[in-house]
Amino acid sequence: MPTVVVAGGQWGDEGKGKIVAYLALHDKPHIIARAGVGPNAGHTVYYQNQKLGLRQIPCGFVYEQARLLIGPGVLINPEVLLKEVELTNTRNRLGVDRQCAIIEPQHIEADRSSVHLRGKIGTTGTGCGPANMARVARQAKLAKDVSELEPFLTDVPLEINRALRENKLVLVEGSQGFGLSLYHGTYPYVTSKDTTASSFAADVGLGPTKIDEVLLVFKAYVSRVGGGPFPTEIPPQEAERLGIVEYATVTGRRRRIGTFDFDLAKRSTMINGATQIAITCVDRLFKDAAGVREWDGLPDDAKKFVERVESETGVPVTLISTGTNINDIIDRREKG
Repeated sequence: MPTVVVAGGQWGDEGKGKIVAYLALHDKPHIIARAGVGPNAGHTVYYQNQKLGLRQIPCGFVYEQARLLIGPGVLINPEVLLKEVELTNTRNRLGVDRQCAIIEPQHIEADRSSVHLRGKIGTTGTGCGPANMARVARQAKLAKDVSELEPFLTDVPLEINRALRENKLVLVEGSQGFGLSLYHGTYPYVTSKDTTASSFAADVGLGPTKIDEVLLVFKAYVSRVGGGPFPTEIPPQEAERLGIVEYATVTGRRRRIGTFDFDLAKRSTMINGATQIAITCVDRLFKDAAGVREWDGLPDDAKKFVERVESETGVPVTLISTGTNINDIIDRREKG
């Protein structure tokens, strides 16, 4: 069984939550592990007539047989985590690595009061940057030091690698997007660590030889929250004319909108080592694509767009999202 890492190919907001939820229900992984920075990234999933914006629990929780894990590379805000545990009713199947660093109130205050981080960079104010600074300084509190987290503590790398030895499917849910990587993104307008597939694997304790597939998620257009370069950005009025007005899951700030950036996509697929691409929000760009679940049902302009993405990146587009429903997906993966 393969190990699949899901990563964002743009500046976050690509719809990774929807893709992970679909994969969870259809591929039935034994483990779904959250990687990435921490609660500064919100993944949205529509499930049982609810819109859920999750910041710590994997969106793959929708598959009720999956073991849910949060890797040691991920920052934990205990208050946020415990609220989401109740919201998703996942208390009995969640595991948090003992080595996860903790976001404390002083980290949130430092994040929100920083003229540089809050004013210039446009941080989410969730305390992730200062918490990662504390970890680098070897001053951070860890999950094993927090009594409220004791029921969830586990060895995430051990669980994941044991599952792989038993030939069980593992799905890794990364957060943020390639353009926000501390190393590869539009520095300094980036997050506080690397956000590529390699780091997501490290976040949960997977060595590079254990990764079989990297599924890179792109939106059919591009969105970005906060400051920083945005080569294909269009004016807000143009986005409104197209019917594309979006707000960030965590901060509620309006997203900046732009046309699909093929140069960004090519570099993102290269550095992430993408083996597959998922494209979301095709229905927002091509209205006749809404709810379509078969390739032949897509309008010709949508097909041409998908084919150009494949041609420019050299990577097959295997999943195409055409709506908010988990099953509004064209699945072009080889079956069997």
